[in-house]
Amino acid sequence: MRVLVAEAEERVAERIAAELRRAAVAVDIAPDGHTALAALRRGVYDVLVLRRDLPGPRADEVCRHLAEGGLPTRVLLLTAPGTAPDQPAAPGPGPDDHLTEPFADQDLLARVLALGRRGRPALPAVIERAGVALDTARRLAVRDGRPLALSRTEFGVLEVLLRAQGAQVSDDELIEEVWEEHISFRTNAVRVALGRLRAKLGDPPVIERVPGGGYRMGDGAAADEGAGTGDGAETNDRPTPGGEAEAGGEAEAGVATGTGSDGP
Repeated sequence: MRVLVAEAEERVAERIAAELRRAAVAVDIAPDGHTALAALRRGVYDVLVLRRDLPGPRADEVCRHLAEGGLPTRVLLLTAPGTAPDQPAAPGPGPDDHLTEPFADQDLLARVLALGRRGRPALPAVIERAGVALDTARRLAVRDGRPLALSRTEFGVLEVLLRAQGAQVSDDELIEEVWEEHISFRTNAVRVALGRLRAKLGDPPVIERVPGGGYRMGDGAAADEGAGTGDGAETNDRPTPGGEAEAGGEAEAGVATGTGSDGP
């Protein structure tokens, strides 16, 4: 389970995160509404722990964004004593549950876990953009009707970029979503995987390098500088000092045939 804690007070946010992590829950922290919305646009969170008076967009605006985007994230609203948590400031979708301070950490944990277990609208099994289609249920990928043989890492990177719907995804976000904590030489690993993926997708390029860092799925209408292979100058299988081939060098996943395995 993955949870986003939207809390401005660092001490409180870290306390909540520590309790959730002890229960093997993956946690990210957003100190304001703008940061929270940017994270939620990727639609990767099961539960949002949301401070009602969070700086930036109001809590009801965040809830409305989730509903309008069809995102499956459940919302636990944290409220101060004496507030009316079940009455949003404006008409529209509200939180799934609320918790009034002061609250016990175990109570918060129980509510988060309960929300995470609730039936949620399924994410679309097929994601499409710029002629690229990804069937996440059958592990199939195609570009303009042409099957793509992607490794597990390449498939994961492409899925994250497609789900972002054209929004920027940073190197660190890709690492967290696809590799988690199991690689060294993080930035180079992303470049290698993106170089291989771009080469397999072919022309016109659809993965764009964003100035200042990160990537996005474009519309395929124009190539960014160095597109096609882009970062692919580093797409060799040179081992890292740890003796392991750099990211993207794993065996083909066979996603074009639906096997979804990385091989040995």
